[in-house]
Order: sequence, then structure tokens, then C-alpha cells
Amino acid sequence: MEERVSRLRQPRVDPEQAARTALRSCLGRFATGVAVVTFDGPHGRHGITVNSFTSVSLEPPLVLVSVAKRARSHDLLAGRPFAVNVLGAEQEALARRFAGSGPDGEPVWIEGEHAPRLAGVLAHLECTPWRAYDGGDHTLFLGEVRAFDFRDGDALGFHASGFTTVADDQLGHEYLI
Repeated sequence: MEERVSRLRQPRVDPEQAARTALRSCLGRFATGVAVVTFDGPHGRHGITVNSFTSVSLEPPLVLVSVAKRARSHDLLAGRPFAVNVLGAEQEALARRFAGSGPDGEPVWIEGEHAPRLAGVLAHLECTPWRAYDGGDHTLFLGEVRAFDFRDGDALGFHASGFTTVADDQLGHEYLI
């Protein structure tokens, strides 16, 4: 009887959920930067923290952000100009705020030429919509870069489900030419 009771208390493991968790852990071994995508919506300004951001093309200048379809602002982003705000190492609270788990304080907004952006970020790229593609449980939004700027400093990174610092201790490729 004791053996039967202990087997009944063991939690059931959903094999599909276990596989998704393992895949997420595997993918999390790839270190990424952290950015906040900002835009004006019908009822005000919005921001979404993302760690899936990449350059796509220099001619024309295109970038891609991957946004979860379950994100609160996902549907509002479609067809709107947006800014990708690459966060500095000191801006973890800002990343958490736009991920929905940080302090609710109002960020400092800057009126961009094409989209609102955040003050003090490591880099920003203002974009107009180029294309959007279905990506399973995400949408891949491509934007054409219309304005950008950057500063020196350490970047906020994400690795193995935690924030980290990506040190800016080397000259960039632009200094090697």
C-alpha cells in the first residue's frame, strides 16, 4: 500500500512540455543582446522587450525582430513604424519593465523622426515597416532602418535565462579600416 501511495504522489510529466523546456534551455545557451521595440499605438506608446533581433541587409538597410504572438502589444505593432532600442548593461530594469516583470515607472521617451525611442540606450534604430512573416508562435517583423545612432558602453546580454554584461573592451570593426 505504501508503494502505491508514493507512486500516486509523483507529478505527471507531460513529455511535450518537457521537450519544449529542454529545447528552450538548449537555445538559451546562445548569448544574445537585449532590446526594447518601441512604437506608437492607437492608445499611446508601447514597448516590448526582445532578445531576438538581427541585421538582415545593408542594401536596403533592414533589421528583424521576432515578437511572441502572446505578447500584449504584438497585434498593435503590425504595420507601424518602430524603434529598436539596444540596451546598455545598466538598463536591466528597463528590460524587465517592458517584459512585464519590472518596476512600472515611466521611462524617458524621445520623439524620434519615425518612431518613439528610449533615452540613454546603447543604440537605437528607427524603422518603417518592410514585411512581416509568420514564425510559428512568433511574428518576424522586418523594418527598414531610417535613422540610427549609438554610444560606447557595455551591452546588456541574456544567456541561460539570465541577464549578463557584454563588455565593450575592444575597438569595433569600424576602427580597423
